[in-house]
Amino acid sequence: MASTLPVPIEFRLPDGWRPAPPEEIGAPEAAFVALHPQPDAGFTANITVDGEFRPGAALSELADESVQRLQGVADSVVVVSRREVGSEAAPALTQRLTFSAVVGGARRGLVQSQVYLALLDAEDPSKRAVIRAYLTATAAQHDAVLADFQEFIRTVRPDAGAAS
Repeated sequence: MASTLPVPIEFRLPDGWRPAPPEEIGAPEAAFVALHPQPDAGFTANITVDGEFRPGAALSELADESVQRLQGVADSVVVVSRREVGSEAAPALTQRLTFSAVVGGARRGLVQSQVYLALLDAEDPSKRAVIRAYLTATAAQHDAVLADFQEFIRTVRPDAGAAS
């Protein structure tokens, strides 16, 4: 069963991307997955969203944990870049990873761009949820779909309608 997010969010998918049930594509820990319409060499680029309450953890600590988890299922995991972005009121972190994994019976060179968005409780900033969104694509296709992922990230926000 797909996980739920610690806070409701809203977003808009880029043109052509389609939602997929996380548990049906082997990502039961995800709250949401979207698939690109054109696979590359048998691998379908995807945008995945998950999240958790982690009030005391630095975003860099969560990014380190993601690297460690990926090292458990993939080879040659390399942190290509990591950068803190956002503001004190809306902190965020981005990182790009490269790795090798067997997918569909073939070893593939993959790239994952991750964005960690901290959502602070307006009344109690010590209450913080972190939403992680990440794009996974083949090394050959990554740069071609990165703009779609960036467009997606720009639309992610707390779902104000869910509180009413």
